[in-house]
Amino acid sequence: MGHIVTVQDVVTAFAPDLEPTGAELDAIEHEMPVIRAEVELLDVQIISLDRTPSELDRRRLRRAHRRVLVARRNLANRTNEVAGVSA
Repeated sequence: MGHIVTVQDVVTAFAPDLEPTGAELDAIEHEMPVIRAEVELLDVQIISLDRTPSELDRRRLRRAHRRVLVARRNLANRTNEVAGVSA
């Protein structure tokens, strides 16, 4: 019985000790407020999954969603400032 193998080249190089570059780390740090806000929103959504949302749950969800929107707006504004784009 013959083995079936692919004839394609490897898409990504395998390097187990490959670390992110400084630019990648800077980009992550730049986006960290958005990441934190999205994680907080996800936490609120998960908490409200197993029960009927109360008024307090709905307020928490609205606040978390608002924080995500504000963080995304701030990120977009900072990105535009760095790029030299005026609004």
